[in-house]
Amino acid sequence: MSTAIPSPLATIRATALGYAPRVLQGRGWVLAGLVALPVGLSIVIFTVTRLQGVEGNPGEALKIFHGVLVMMMLPIMALVAAPAGIREDLEQRTLALMLVRPAPAWAMPLGKGLPWFFWGAAWLVIGTLGLQVIGGDPALLPGRLVALVSAWWGELALMTLVGLLFKRGTLWGALYFFIWEPLVRVFPPFLQRLTFTHHIESLAGSRAAEVRANQMLAQEQVTTHPVLACLALLAFGALCWALAGWKLHRTPIGLAGSEAEG
Repeated sequence: MSTAIPSPLATIRATALGYAPRVLQGRGWVLAGLVALPVGLSIVIFTVTRLQGVEGNPGEALKIFHGVLVMMMLPIMALVAAPAGIREDLEQRTLALMLVRPAPAWAMPLGKGLPWFFWGAAWLVIGTLGLQVIGGDPALLPGRLVALVSAWWGELALMTLVGLLFKRGTLWGALYFFIWEPLVRVFPPFLQRLTFTHHIESLAGSRAAEVRANQMLAQEQVTTHPVLACLALLAFGALCWALAGWKLHRTPIGLAGSEAEG
């Protein structure tokens, strides 16, 4: 049996291919349902109202995209999927068994995260296309697709890193997504750019809500060029995956160690 250490790319590929069937289990279908259920329900309601002769609201797709998919479902997807990656192996003491044969441990977070990324991205694309049925603007469709997939890459990577840094990573992630992100409307321009919401809105070409002059503490919302916004999300995700690999590489791995306790 060869004891040669495989390349990082070979490790990522082997880990991703070996782990891919896991996305078709319960957690993977929960992930799919987080996108399919609200979009599907919206399509059903839209269809019923049209059959009753009621004209649909052209702004409904915009509300669902920003208010449901971006602000609620996308963060929940990251909170659900990230713990099923490398953190699960640490907690169940199975990572040491994966490393019986020499392999670069730092490549494994990305290898185990890629199946979740592609699975979630596929459903986000399906959900965004579904919004076209209820009146989504075709001109905004490419930007919305890129925005959701790029943000999913970044948010999944962030939660993977947070899960390796903190024992209660899911809690810290929830606090970030549901307390920090909604504050974007009162943030000055510099802090606006430190949120996923800002970059998603810059890519999508639309906002969840417009700031009015009479709103207390409200700040003027700035926009980043779509190309820069996309690059920022992709680069941030790559940085988080790299830091997750570094953290795992520095973590003592053992069948009875304390790696999952701190």
